[in-house]
Amino acid sequence: MADPAAPSSAEEDPAKELDETGLALKGINMLLNNGFKESDELFRAYRSCSPLMSFGASFVSFLNAMMTFEEEKMQMAFEDLKATERLCESDSGVIESIKNKLKRSMDSQRSGAAAVDRLQRQIIIADCQVYLAVLSFIKQELSAYIKGGWTLRKAWKMYNKCYSDISQLQESHRRRATEQPPLDPPHSSSPGPSARAPAISLEALDRLKGSVSFGYGLFHLCISMVPPHLLKIVNLLGFPGDRHQGLAALAYASESKDMKAPLATLALLWYHTVVQPFFALDGANTQAGLTEAKSILQQRETTYPDSSLFMFFKGRVQRLECQISSALTSFSSALDLASEQREIQHVCLYEIGWCSMIELNFRDAYRAFERLKNESRWSQCYYAYLTGVCQGASGELQGAMAVFKDVQKLFKRRNNQIELFSMKRAEKLRSPNVTKELCILSVIEILYLWKALPNCSATNLQTMTQVLQGIDDASSTGLKYLLLGAINKCAHNTKEAVQYFHLAARDEVGCLTNSYVQPYSCYELACVLLNSQETAERGRMLMLQAKEDYAGYDFENRLHVRIHSALASSQTSAQP
Repeated sequence: MADPAAPSSAEEDPAKELDETGLALKGINMLLNNGFKESDELFRAYRSCSPLMSFGASFVSFLNAMMTFEEEKMQMAFEDLKATERLCESDSGVIESIKNKLKRSMDSQRSGAAAVDRLQRQIIIADCQVYLAVLSFIKQELSAYIKGGWTLRKAWKMYNKCYSDISQLQESHRRRATEQPPLDPPHSSSPGPSARAPAISLEALDRLKGSVSFGYGLFHLCISMVPPHLLKIVNLLGFPGDRHQGLAALAYASESKDMKAPLATLALLWYHTVVQPFFALDGANTQAGLTEAKSILQQRETTYPDSSLFMFFKGRVQRLECQISSALTSFSSALDLASEQREIQHVCLYEIGWCSMIELNFRDAYRAFERLKNESRWSQCYYAYLTGVCQGASGELQGAMAVFKDVQKLFKRRNNQIELFSMKRAEKLRSPNVTKELCILSVIEILYLWKALPNCSATNLQTMTQVLQGIDDASSTGLKYLLLGAINKCAHNTKEAVQYFHLAARDEVGCLTNSYVQPYSCYELACVLLNSQETAERGRMLMLQAKEDYAGYDFENRLHVRIHSALASSQTSAQP
């Protein structure tokens, strides 16, 4: 049976009546409603018909590469993106056929269509360059980083130029619409201003603005989260980083009729439910962004009723609202919906493991992480460590010891901070003296480092406190105090939290094995002090001390982003 999405006859011109904008949006919506295969087939059937459909096919190819990290698929994505780039840079083929069809049109209409086509192609070229840069970065070679950086620089210049040009055209269009019509005589031969300007409809401009706003907004948003000590390098490449402008651009893109509108929606959900709480971008306000995320999910519920991705983000919101049982149900549903999307299944399994840890259900947690360790081709070292600590925390120490031995075998990426941390921790826990309590301490440590302690119930926080207070291990003393401080902070026991953070910051013995404890304790203490007007100045001094007095510790970049956000937030609140 013929594919209903494909052109009906080889003798017909497939671009003749093609609504490429609507068809491209349909293809992306298929993708988000778990129709990965159908979306790929649709775009590939029409990829030679227009630059937009060619880009859709290349994007699906790129997404497939990112979800699997298979060398063959990454090479295919590279070739597809380069092919789309060449098509957009060419004046032959599809573009020439479009020009031929417009020859009999009025001059203003022809110039308008040409302007839309030119802007669309420039945006697609910039998009392709961003994805090509990402593929370069994955190689993790110095030359690839340099090449990728300059490719991103070219992409940003194109985004910025297109964004500015389209915004000016929109403004001119609206201004002309409010002006009085010219009072030229009926038979005057001199053309008015509207006759000289390209006849681009406001609808076309709005769609183009949505198209460029996706890349433009992501650039702003991602650069705004770069650790401050790396900003000098980023600024040399000419990148900006305005978080609010980035969010505004993504919001505009998500409401547009462009094919990237659903992708902008996903980017906003990712920001509000993953990035914002993890990096503490709004200081102590752990609920920031959840209102926006819930509103987005509610608005898109009818459009994506069976989307595994939207169900996943629903689970993220529930987890952040401490509705762990509901979150587990949502992640399990997303897991089932993504039956043919392995990498989405892995993300859901990861969250199921996390929710189980938050509930101190260590058996379910290690089962989820064990499946990830066996199935995933990415971060197996990290998943093995999570499997081991959860297995040990459940009391199965012999099985945990075997898994900790696997961690070293699976350690591959020496420049990956998470894998380095996992390996060092696994080596320590391979000791014959390891206990169930030390494994539980490691679970609590992971929950703390990944900002999941605020999602724990008061009962489970109390259980953690009892376990930690019973641990008598000199090398873990500072870490124990840091975690006790963080738990008391979550429970709003401010006085006790401050005492524990002071003890952790003064620990000299444990800093050799837990190098991050002192700077993190300093940061946590500063956060508590910043909440009171009387101690705010002392808090700012401690925050600067955490930033400037320590270096070379685990998760340093992560803390620098949080410090940067906390200082910016405190300056804003201090203004009259």
